[in-house]
Amino acid sequence: QLEESGGGLVQTGGSLRLSCVATGRFRDHDIAWFRMAPKKEREFLAAITGDTGVTEYGRSAKGRFTISRDRARNTIYLDMNALTPEDTADYECAAADPRYISRLWNADEYPRWGRGTQVTVSS
Repeated sequence: QLEESGGGLVQTGGSLRLSCVATGRFRDHDIAWFRMAPKKEREFLAAITGDTGVTEYGRSAKGRFTISRDRARNTIYLDMNALTPEDTADYECAAADPRYISRLWNADEYPRWGRGTQVTVSS
């Protein structure tokens, strides 16, 4: 099971920490964060592999967002800084078996998704 939390309303320049709890067989999966804003395509933000903890970032996330994993808590975090209204979106985490995924940034390769958590950044 995947469950996101941590979204909410924040002012421009603020920070948020999103959490994705990955239980069961997803504990060792590759996990990625994506977001979906109104009238925009789903956007890759960051991913972390299940075995070695290698990370990869999308263009919007580089330098502002950090993905990390706490194995003891079965939780993957997305720390977001310097938020702007353009970051307003529904944020989703997704899981993929590392044996079957080749491109961490590709949403089509993730068969399991959480319900999402809404982030709203006010100007």
